[in-house]
Amino acid sequence: MSRRIPQDKKFLKDIAIIDIAEEGKGVGKTEDLVLFVEKAVPGDVVDVELMRKKKNFAEARVTSLKEASSYRVDPFCAHFGVCGGCKWQHMTYDAQLKFKQQSVDNALSRIGKVDTSAMESILGSAQTEYYRNKLEYTFSNKKWLTSVDEDSSQLEMNALGFHVPGRFDKILDIDHCFLQEDPSNEVRNSIRDFALSQGMTFYDLREHTGVLRNLIIRISSTGEMMVIVVFAYPEEGQVELLMEFVKEKFPQVASLLYIVNQKRNDTIFDQDIHVYAGRDFIYEEMEGLRYKVGPKSFYQTNSAQAYELYKITRDFADLKGDELVYDLYTGAGTIANFVAKKAREVVGVEYVPTAIEDAKVNSSINDITNTKFYAGDMKDVLTPSFIAEHGKPDVVITDPPRAGMHADVVARLLEMESPRIVYVSCNAATQARDLVLLGEKYEVKRIKPVDMFPHTQHVENVVLLELKK
Repeated sequence: MSRRIPQDKKFLKDIAIIDIAEEGKGVGKTEDLVLFVEKAVPGDVVDVELMRKKKNFAEARVTSLKEASSYRVDPFCAHFGVCGGCKWQHMTYDAQLKFKQQSVDNALSRIGKVDTSAMESILGSAQTEYYRNKLEYTFSNKKWLTSVDEDSSQLEMNALGFHVPGRFDKILDIDHCFLQEDPSNEVRNSIRDFALSQGMTFYDLREHTGVLRNLIIRISSTGEMMVIVVFAYPEEGQVELLMEFVKEKFPQVASLLYIVNQKRNDTIFDQDIHVYAGRDFIYEEMEGLRYKVGPKSFYQTNSAQAYELYKITRDFADLKGDELVYDLYTGAGTIANFVAKKAREVVGVEYVPTAIEDAKVNSSINDITNTKFYAGDMKDVLTPSFIAEHGKPDVVITDPPRAGMHADVVARLLEMESPRIVYVSCNAATQARDLVLLGEKYEVKRIKPVDMFPHTQHVENVVLLELKK
């Protein structure tokens, strides 16, 4: 529980920032407190104001930068510090990679008790701007004002952009985002401006009213674009009016879709998709393979770096052509289809049924005949009878969500005793937890972090485990 901070103890001077925390905040120390300082960089010396205090730590903000770290650079985005994304823009990219590698090392060695001396260097992203293939924006009638001195009564209060951290009902209106290539910014800004000119109302996240709710833009590595407009309570003719505008202004859009979502949450997975123009999918491409990506499909959001990640995964698997591979948490079968030509057979398992249908389609359009896909909860599908039917795998590739693998799945892996497991993770802490359990029968042989998301604290990590002899 946070404690009220006495005024005379609210400000601290000359705090040396010595590390970076998982959530991207700088770490400093006093005699009795660990400080997590927003926008501080290791190497900085700062004066701070304490914002929230617990028993042994406090959250703080910089009031004065006394000495700038050699890692510090000027952020390139005008929205930095207010927008919830790209929190490490004020650090050099080399520094970002250093601290990401360090975070993986700390998680594996401290939580997993793994010897990380042979960890390979993190693979940085060749592209550090405009690298995302998918962005999701929110329409709101409650624009976040960047200055308390502005007179809100004279301002346009409708916004199309990103949620402000800690304020679910406030949206930062985005002018230019450096995450997705052109014409993404033009599409977003044109849709916002046209909607305003036509008097269309933006969504009220508290009252659940308004015409326009969300905008999703996907741009694939092949250059194809998908635009999805999510409406809430449109009046007659408004859907056609806006969609026709987008169709005419951006004829290059390969998939122009819309949804009417009147639920209390923004998820579209249970919603009907309407095709206004073009197809209901776009194509991604990787090493000669084509993947159909629909509005509900999962695909790694950094296409170029996903290719590097999958090459590392395939390299760790060390396939010779005669192996049976299990691909757990297969998603749309991107890894399964990617490694299939190097294996005898690949069996993919995924919780989401629509993703499994995508995986089957992706095998079909690439004339891949040695894959099988099954939908269901991993711990319920991966049973002794399933393994008896399909065979004991020579290699297991597992790429679970951030929560890691269920304990029952880990137990099943220990029972199977496959010679090799390649564990791909977006959360080194839960990966480390699972490695502790797998350590009963497996030893870690290789570790390779991969940066999929420059200017954020997030990092992927690939670990090769081999059965102990």
